Amino acid sequence: MKELKYNRISKYKIKKIMRYFCVDITATQTSKLIGISRKTVNRYYNSFRSKIYNHQIEEFKRFVGDVELDESYFGAKRMRGYHGKLKRGRGTLKQPVFGIFLREGKVYTEIVPDCKKKTLQKIIRKKISVESIIYTDSWRGYDGLVDIGFGKHFRVNHGRNEFALEGDVHVNGIESFWSFTKRRLRKFNGIKVNFEIHLKESEWRWKRDSEVLYNELVNFYFK
Repeated sequence: MKELKYNRISKYKIKKIMRYFCVDITATQTSKLIGISRKTVNRYYNSFRSKIYNHQIEEFKRFVGDVELDESYFGAKRMRGYHGKLKRGRGTLKQPVFGIFLREGKVYTEIVPDCKKKTLQKIIRKKISVESIIYTDSWRGYDGLVDIGFGKHFRVNHGRNEFALEGDVHVNGIESFWSFTKRRLRKFNGIKVNFEIHLKESEWRWKRDSEVLYNELVNFYFK
């Protein structure tokens, strides 16, 4: 995305737009508060999101530590004409997304074509060091991680109402991120365009104070 020129509006007003962006106010609301057209605010919001997206991609090369893995589905609820039991996105038009959460750290997401073992293992081998301790649920897509070098893999079985076992065995962190992201996207009436960019924005925002976000965004944008 092309960099927006400062001389269109003052740097002071750009920073005001950033302030409202960082507290997650919509472009329409920001337009009314500042007295700038919604189209202009949207251009800046899109520029901010482009900066954030590039930062998030660069930030996460490889994870080392205690990590939680999980997958989630975004989008339409049910495929027309499908009457079977819904399971793991079957019978839906939902988009699968794979997530990695470094405990006491950050989260990484990747849009995937499916959540099969081969698909997930390819990302896991690329993004996670074998020294890491991995926590997952019992989805079969996580079978065989020990066989490819991940010797510390602990699981909970949600089908048996297991949500947290002794020794911090759970995936509550990454599930919290999914809940946060879906709540965010609802206020935008769901995201059908640039979904990946909005996912990266949710990574960036999750559990972070708006002032921290603002200072970081100023650094991204004006450096």
